[in-house]
Amino acid sequence: MRRSLLAAVTVALVAVASPIHAADGDGDNREWSPPRTAWGVPDLRGVWDFRTITPLERPANLGEKQVFEDSEAAEFRVAELGRRDKDRRPSDGLTVQRDVSYAYNQFWWDYGDQLTEDRRTSLVVRPSNGRIPAMKPDAAARYGAMRAARARPAHGPEDRGVAERCILGFNAGPPYTPSAYNNNVHIFQSPGYAVLLIEMVNDARIVPLDGREHIPENIRQWRGDARGRWEGDTLVVESRNFTDKTSFRGSGPNMVLTERFTRVGPERLVYEYTVTDPESFEEPWTALIPMKKTGEPMYEYACHEGNYSMFTMLEGARMAEREVRQKAGRASQ
Repeated sequence: MRRSLLAAVTVALVAVASPIHAADGDGDNREWSPPRTAWGVPDLRGVWDFRTITPLERPANLGEKQVFEDSEAAEFRVAELGRRDKDRRPSDGLTVQRDVSYAYNQFWWDYGDQLTEDRRTSLVVRPSNGRIPAMKPDAAARYGAMRAARARPAHGPEDRGVAERCILGFNAGPPYTPSAYNNNVHIFQSPGYAVLLIEMVNDARIVPLDGREHIPENIRQWRGDARGRWEGDTLVVESRNFTDKTSFRGSGPNMVLTERFTRVGPERLVYEYTVTDPESFEEPWTALIPMKKTGEPMYEYACHEGNYSMFTMLEGARMAEREVRQKAGRASQ
């Protein structure tokens, strides 16, 4: 995790189109072409930071408002940083339960302190209301059952979330979504491949770019099966064949995820993803997330909760159940 502050990248409210324009030092637009690798494709290599306090979904009270005014952005920023402040304690009016749930003090949280530079009210750009479309009934029931299982004492490891079990990180997706910390992705390239290494749980996706077909439909993977291609200067990664053990904001195993990586300046990259899942959502939806290049290295994220604490979590659940049964037995006597 890094403590340096990130000024979020200026991006358009619509999908990036060619020719790409980047802001020069005076803020004026100029055409810009990305550098190329030795084998001739756009060079996306490096560590890209995507932290921001811009919410994924637009707050409902903002309606169709896509961009904050300057004063509104400043007011939202102060309120949001106050809401996220983990240095508050019971002496400040915080409940003991909330204090314990924070786990870390403010030093360990690294979600940034800025909105996107264009002051968008949400990272979701389609649909126009900036919100994830409604789930269909079967998907809502599936998602509700998953949330209910995580809210009660776990019957088994499967009842705990994949982030809690250290299988996938909570911002690692795919797709990538800014979260509490480790909002960094290292992109590697070689002829015919790209590798996307997210700092959270050190998760790496190896993306073939040679036109091969997806794996058979009956083979399912935690992060889906990724295949990439170039569309002009944009790296497009399509993933499918997800497992039913994961869900992104209510998605199902037949979600098709399309990610687009476009370098728009020396230190700027636009990351766009579209979730297409007609079994789960009323319509596809798209988010646009700015990334800024950093010269700092990524660090190992040693996630061991799922390795070492699962036994004690399950043991605690069984103890709680025994206490309920014993209480009920005493009451019936």
